[in-house]
Amino acid sequence: MGKLRILQVEDNPTDVDLIRQSLRRNGLDVEMVTVDNLADCERLLERDKFDAIISDYNLPQGDGLQVLAMVRRRDRDLPFVLVSGSLGEEKAIEALKLGATDYILKDRLPRIHMAVVRAISDARERARARALEAQFIQSQKMEAVGRLAGGIAHDFNNMLTVINGYSELLISQMTADDPRRRDVEEIHQAGQRAAGLTRQLLAFSRRQIIQPRILHLNELIEGLERMLSRLIGEDVKLQLRLDPSLYPMQGDAGQIEQVIVNLVVNARDAMPKGGKIIIETMNADLDAAFVAANPDLHPGPHAMLLVSDTGTGMSPEVKSHLFEPFFTTKDLGKGTGLGLSTVLGIVQQSGGSVKVSSEPGWGTTFRIYFPRVAQNADPKPPAAPTAPSRGKETILLAEDLETVRRLTRAVLEGEGYTVLTAEDGVEAAKVAEAHPGPIHLLLTDIVMPNMSGPELALQLRRSRTEIKIVYSSGYTDRGLEEIKQGLPGANFLQKPFSVAEL
Repeated sequence: MGKLRILQVEDNPTDVDLIRQSLRRNGLDVEMVTVDNLADCERLLERDKFDAIISDYNLPQGDGLQVLAMVRRRDRDLPFVLVSGSLGEEKAIEALKLGATDYILKDRLPRIHMAVVRAISDARERARARALEAQFIQSQKMEAVGRLAGGIAHDFNNMLTVINGYSELLISQMTADDPRRRDVEEIHQAGQRAAGLTRQLLAFSRRQIIQPRILHLNELIEGLERMLSRLIGEDVKLQLRLDPSLYPMQGDAGQIEQVIVNLVVNARDAMPKGGKIIIETMNADLDAAFVAANPDLHPGPHAMLLVSDTGTGMSPEVKSHLFEPFFTTKDLGKGTGLGLSTVLGIVQQSGGSVKVSSEPGWGTTFRIYFPRVAQNADPKPPAAPTAPSRGKETILLAEDLETVRRLTRAVLEGEGYTVLTAEDGVEAAKVAEAHPGPIHLLLTDIVMPNMSGPELALQLRRSRTEIKIVYSSGYTDRGLEEIKQGLPGANFLQKPFSVAEL
């Protein structure tokens, strides 16, 4: 149970010694702080923290029930054991109703250690249960907000595909001195900024397409060091403490870099007068006891990333809303409130977990745990793309949103391709069956009514074994490798895509 700090409210020196001896004789490591009146008791409760309270019932200028009320106003869970020479049944029941954990008669003081141990154990168990319940409620809330954010991002990405695509086409058709060109470029730039926001929403909702591979956190951090130093400014010192024996982890390199950048920016903003940011890595082997207190983690070896600052810290109220999208403590217009929610989404999608410790005036530390992975060689990265040439092949385009379908067809036909279109997977299968010639590539949205893109791709591969596959979507719940479902040559195009990317 460890060392215990107990406040004893007792005016009888003999009973003070008896209780202290009983606790220590039975193996409890205790620091006893004793007062004999209500005023001193209240002063200590305001100033100090205790693991339990032992109070006599009969006190000068008051009684144990007043002590109990004083304690419960501050802490509803602090173990409270009432001691009395002759506590009647009615008073005992009243004390328990008012929140006493237990009571014991003075002729049974040698057994008080049992009451104290039981009271502290029960209180800790209740605190753990409440923490688990609060964590579950918070995760359910964040999941609901994540679904909403993902749905919004999906719809926005479809609209932004059209806005960005047509503005890009217009720019390509205008001369440099066209007076309208700057206006169209402003539209395109605004669309690009909006696309950045939807990417953050997708990261929070864990619906981004990811391409995980084995990563070494130290290498990512060292690669970002110069950029981070420029980002935080001259009045903030950046210090790296990297464990050379750090376990490898699995994740999407670009997204993990985004986590590091977001955490550093958050730390910088918490230090308006300057300070120090420490980025640290270490191995953490989580045991069953630690996981029991942190049920979102799993036992075993983890690579841990820590980002600490010497900034203003956070109040418990701010900390409770920290990862909610659009929550920010910055002035209006100074931030989107998506930085830390993006961190949470990316880490969870990578199989990790985020823990935060912070006190007002004492800075903040983010601890991120990534499960260790076996050090197997990753597949070779894809070859760099060659310069595009005008096409002559036939493409089957399956897209349920007409505006996106029309834009995509216009761009591809402008590049010389023959484009067959369908508004969902079922229609696309019929178009393919009716087409007498070859179809070289299927470009399909992933999420469509009636038949999804992956289902369509599998069906077409049975009859057209050489057809290439490109998936496109504003979001998806699954990783890229899962979507490909073993189809060689499948690739992914994230909405909103540019004309050049298409």
